[in-house]
Amino acid sequence: MRKHLLALGATLAMSPLMAQKIGVINSMSGPEAPIGESITNGIKLAEEDLAKKGIRVQLVWEDDTGKPQISMSAMEKLATRDNVVGVVGPYTSACSNAVSKLAQKYRVPLLIPAAAKEEITRQGFKYVFRMNAPADRYASSLIDASLTLGKPKTIAFIYENTDFGTSTSKTAKDYVATKGIQVVADEPYPKGSADYRSTLAKIKSKNPDLVFMVSYVADAILLMRQSREVGLQPQAFLGGGAGFTTAEFAREHAISENVISCTQWTDDVNWPGARDFGKRYKAKFGKDATYHAACAYESMMIMAESAAKSGSDRDKTQALLKAGKWNGIMGPVQFADYDGFTNQNNHPMLVQQIQAGGYETIFPKEFATKKAVYPFPRWK
Repeated sequence: MRKHLLALGATLAMSPLMAQKIGVINSMSGPEAPIGESITNGIKLAEEDLAKKGIRVQLVWEDDTGKPQISMSAMEKLATRDNVVGVVGPYTSACSNAVSKLAQKYRVPLLIPAAAKEEITRQGFKYVFRMNAPADRYASSLIDASLTLGKPKTIAFIYENTDFGTSTSKTAKDYVATKGIQVVADEPYPKGSADYRSTLAKIKSKNPDLVFMVSYVADAILLMRQSREVGLQPQAFLGGGAGFTTAEFAREHAISENVISCTQWTDDVNWPGARDFGKRYKAKFGKDATYHAACAYESMMIMAESAAKSGSDRDKTQALLKAGKWNGIMGPVQFADYDGFTNQNNHPMLVQQIQAGGYETIFPKEFATKKAVYPFPRWK
């Protein structure tokens, strides 16, 4: 009888009907809260779809407010007190880079949905996985798109002096050097500044063909608003993802129209379920889905499915993430080792442009839904 009960207990422990205890670290308050909201919403849709598959999840939410130290404290708690089987998050590059070291220390599988700093998956950490393409892809996709649209010879950079800003702009500067494009301005700035007009006027005096910006939401809006005020007029404004890909930015019609940005996902690609995800997201939350939401959704689906198969065993979950292959709303997903990366999904980037107040895919050609507006029209 005792053996029968032990066997039954083992069977129940492995059953996908048992709740998988998974941690979520996200920027639910603070300056990155608008993007954090998209990540939260994506995970909520994943919960619904996991339930349809018979996989129940018990999510333990932690708000890092976008600060690395708080994010690290959250990871310590999830790993040692909450005993989660895995963690999805955090959002920002600074927080993800800090947390990745603790994930390796405690052998807790960490699946990062949308942080771009290259170093995160270049430290050889076996327990750290990343869904999104890293910073080098942001740069190359935008520059390649620009070169198909015109013949830019000069470029100016303005970017926040954070892990995300410096990493993305560095890879962009390295890449334009291989394309014969001259850097005429390189302007880092303190995140959350109130006035960028003097810096933008300095850039204007250089008359660059391209202006490459790396910012989160509030700064992205202010930079474009003040670019208009000073009359900065390049052939193209390029936004390195993040704040330039949000509904909040797109709603600023007077300054966001025709801005080109890169993204990890759109609802018009032919990846399985992408269009349906976009429709469900808008119906439930009343706004368009962003790539942050899609990355978070797919990350939670993969983490929870792997945890269920492993019987909530951390080491087995890590092995399943490493060996697995998936094909869903983010297209083919596999966590591979290449070019110095470890457990990095080799994800293709898309380039989009705001046209008539909405995001349209313009590059690569096989995914394009609209022809690009180029060069950037004269300010009205």
